[in-house]
Amino acid sequence: MSGAAATAPRGGIARVSRRVMNLAYILTQNARRHGDRPGFIWNEKTWSWRHIDQNVSALAAALAARGIVKGDRILVHSKNCDQMFWSMFAAFRLGAVWVPTNFRLMPDEVAYLATASGAKAFLCHGDFPEHAKAAANPALEFTWRIGEEGTFGEATVGDVIAKHAGAEVENAAVEYDDPCWFFFTSGTTGRSKAAVLTHGQMAFVITNHLADLMPGTTEDDASLVVAPLSHGAGVHQLVQSARGVPTILLPSEKFDIAEAFRLIAKHRVSNMFTVPTILKMMVEHPAADQHDHSSLRYIIYAGAPMYREDQKAALAKLGGVLVQYFGLGEVTGNITVLPPALHDPEDGPHARIGTCGFERTGMQVQIQGDNGREMKPFETGEICVIGPGVFAGYYDNPEANAKAFRDGWFRTGDLGHIDAEGFVYITGRASDMYISGGSNIYPREIEEKILTHPAIGEVAVLGVPDPFWGEVGVAVCVAREGVDPVGEAELAAYLAPKVPRYKMPKRFFFWEALPKSGYGKVPKRLIRDELAALGLLEVIAKSTGG
Repeated sequence: MSGAAATAPRGGIARVSRRVMNLAYILTQNARRHGDRPGFIWNEKTWSWRHIDQNVSALAAALAARGIVKGDRILVHSKNCDQMFWSMFAAFRLGAVWVPTNFRLMPDEVAYLATASGAKAFLCHGDFPEHAKAAANPALEFTWRIGEEGTFGEATVGDVIAKHAGAEVENAAVEYDDPCWFFFTSGTTGRSKAAVLTHGQMAFVITNHLADLMPGTTEDDASLVVAPLSHGAGVHQLVQSARGVPTILLPSEKFDIAEAFRLIAKHRVSNMFTVPTILKMMVEHPAADQHDHSSLRYIIYAGAPMYREDQKAALAKLGGVLVQYFGLGEVTGNITVLPPALHDPEDGPHARIGTCGFERTGMQVQIQGDNGREMKPFETGEICVIGPGVFAGYYDNPEANAKAFRDGWFRTGDLGHIDAEGFVYITGRASDMYISGGSNIYPREIEEKILTHPAIGEVAVLGVPDPFWGEVGVAVCVAREGVDPVGEAELAAYLAPKVPRYKMPKRFFFWEALPKSGYGKVPKRLIRDELAALGLLEVIAKSTGG
């Protein structure tokens, strides 16, 4: 234990500093072992691992020169691109905290995240000047622009990298619980919260993903990105980097399925992370029969359940390459896994239909009742989890932490059961949150914005089944008395600049009143029942499918 900072022994075991590898050391390793091999490919341009490491050091040096030190938060609002990827490792290298946002968020939402995270620096893509303007606050010391477009910001990331070219920056010393990433998630309630991911936790996550999701991955593999790097896809690409796997981006943020299949064939892509909606679109696209996709070994999907018929169609088209996992941002996807061997292409007595898999290596899942008691097999309760993949807690939010944990167990807010063999089945959600196209949608924030329209007195937003998106949002509105009524198209146009497109309700209905319980509340289940009784659920599915 030479050199360790030990404290007073407890039970004969000394407590020592839990020094761990800085995640940016992944680039140090790759530059040494795979220096000339491709590490990042975008728009026909390729960066070697050595070049990536140099760019990251230059960006880290520039940030340090501007006063960024260990523990500082760096907010990043960007479409997928090279400089966004560099920013993650540059933050890690300094011991700072990477705080990426979903680039589809509105300016006021990004402004809130800037304040909530206590960000000191802001790296903002040139396509988002309004976001840069909205995020400005006294604690935010400077803004740099990602990419060549735009005119805002103190400097461009490209310019500061060029200015500090050749700089050598050591990976900061970090401990297991030192934060590296604020993963913004609403968890099971309302406004976004920063789930604190740490260097030690993420080292476990990387190892766990490689063991459970894509065993045998090496530098000879290749990975295609079809989702924002700010969230699950970013975790996936961090895992790929740990094995020297090149990351390949689509040419733009637009999801071009034909281009995706072209890149799969060209680069012999072996794995990708996606959501069921995107996977369904790919399987049904003509390009699936026009390009060679035999190199695919693992298509990892998460974020929402996948309809059985869609699952069978994907297996028939792509082969036995599907991997499902269940996990929240707070657990970095590390709750369950259903590997390729358990994805039965045909229904039968041994098919695991409806399960999201079994417990991930090193993680324990338990179904608990309202009192925290473990439920018996097949009894329904809340899905709870413990293990090294669980986050450190929400940043500066003790109330949310108190609600999220019970006796050390993280409470997912999802309901389900476990069968006698340990397979987990999700049967519902404890909150009104719904999942559309793999994105979590929280009705309250949408309801509040609809209620700002002078003609709307009451509203309820809820998710209803959809054959294409999994679920879509529906807004049931009640007109304000004494005000001229508003139509569906007009209300949708009013809401469009206030919420991202993926959060926009697909239909707006106008009722004389909302059904209420004896306590004066508006249970969403009563609204859903009324929609079904009126035959509107079928109408919605037919109008939104595809």
